[in-house]
Amino acid sequence: MKKFILLFVFISYTAYSQNRFTGTWSTENCKSCSKKYILKLNIAQSVSKIYGTAEITSDDKNLESGIMEVSGYVYVLGDRAQIKIKSKDGLSAGAVLIANDGVIEFAKRGGSDLIPKETILTKLYD
Repeated sequence: MKKFILLFVFISYTAYSQNRFTGTWSTENCKSCSKKYILKLNIAQSVSKIYGTAEITSDDKNLESGIMEVSGYVYVLGDRAQIKIKSKDGLSAGAVLIANDGVIEFAKRGGSDLIPKETILTKLYD
């Protein structure tokens, strides 16, 4: 019986942690973020892989990016992810996502200036 309960707890924890990054995330509702642009990530997590799209919208046409492709992987513990964002022009940039209390901390790790350096993303949709 004890083995069954331990197995159930492990499966429940694994199922919870597997979909931390799934959904539509945006800087739209961020109070301390710059409002010159809005970064929106629409991503899905499948076990340890992440796929999706990203877009930057702005009143300034120079800051708009159009639809970009997102791919990456989730680290073993499930609270961090490494992603790569690629534009239609072939430009790419890397970033780290850190899931923390219903928000995602977004930190750029290198590449072109497609995306902001750091920002906080809140979940809009599941």
